[in-house]
Amino acid sequence: MKKLSVIIVSYNVRYYLEQCIVSVQRAAKDIDYEIFVVDNNSQDDTVSYLTERFSNQITLIESQHNIGFSRANNIAIRQTQSQYVLLLNPDTFIAEDCLTRTLAFMDEHPKAGGVGVKMHNADGSLARESRRGLPTPWVSLLKMLGFSRRYYMSHLSWDESGQIQVMSGAFCMLRREALDKVGLLDEDFFMYGEDIDLSCRLMKGEYENWYVPASIVHYKGESTQKSSYRYVHVFYQAMLIFFRKHYSHLSLFVAIPIKLAIYFRAFIALLQMLYYRMRKSLGLVTRDKTETSYLFVGTPAMLDECRQLARRKGLKASFCEPSQMESVAAQLQPYSCVIYDTSYFSYQQIISHAENFAAAKLLIGTYNSTDKTLITQKEVIR
Repeated sequence: MKKLSVIIVSYNVRYYLEQCIVSVQRAAKDIDYEIFVVDNNSQDDTVSYLTERFSNQITLIESQHNIGFSRANNIAIRQTQSQYVLLLNPDTFIAEDCLTRTLAFMDEHPKAGGVGVKMHNADGSLARESRRGLPTPWVSLLKMLGFSRRYYMSHLSWDESGQIQVMSGAFCMLRREALDKVGLLDEDFFMYGEDIDLSCRLMKGEYENWYVPASIVHYKGESTQKSSYRYVHVFYQAMLIFFRKHYSHLSLFVAIPIKLAIYFRAFIALLQMLYYRMRKSLGLVTRDKTETSYLFVGTPAMLDECRQLARRKGLKASFCEPSQMESVAAQLQPYSCVIYDTSYFSYQQIISHAENFAAAKLLIGTYNSTDKTLITQKEVIR
């Protein structure tokens, strides 16, 4: 039996996925592990690209349709027999010590059914959804009214392990024994809500959910399209499914207002989307004319390649070696992109630097010399 099975569900994000796989391989070099990728019928040649790039290094499952997050993960989970299972989003990369730290914690805490980690946004800031409370009717109401401290468990330290209620599906380390007891992901959830539901079932199964301060970066939203009608439908439908499943026993005096609140929030979201699209079609949306600045940091060979890339793509760019980085980065404008050479920097170093620069709002980017690809949260440049 292997120690760990890493499962990544992908849809049209092949370059982000490649980076995610590479970061897992670095982090798992001393672990008996396997990687499963379930491709949900991507249209960007993900399957052929992965077959060529990672031949014999991963198990690739090719779905003929987009079957959703829960069902795709379950297909892979059923093919594994490892002690632990990690559900990981494709638009992430993880620090080199991330897996050893989370696995060690699970080994030391047999009641831990699942573990989540410290997630960083693309600007190095901390993602609040790293630690969440259950969306009970009362907590959900507070969150809808703008009081989210309880939902995001803001009383917990970011730098110490702590017991939480809900883990994020972006990185969710699970104990096999716990999955066997409480069941796999609920396939009624196409996308969104399945992590909350599973976290809830783990606690009902007398397991604990924990936060461990091991670090990852999540290019949040890169694997989904959040400006579509389908997103609004799927997201708010997940809220209704969760409520019906876990709180249907409540009296009508409680249930009806909550359902009305969910429908109201979905209606407002649709109105906002329609209003934006109408303004855009009439030419009333002001385009952001700010030109993105890139700071490339790496080896001389990487810098030479990136100078050619910047000239070819017309990028506003500056270049420096690692020893000059802090002084040069301090002069950058907010939302400039610092592009790290992944052949020189470890992912752990990249995350640490990004955390230090979070106050300056500098975005994280990477450059892969193997296939000469620049990746930021918003774009892939080759």
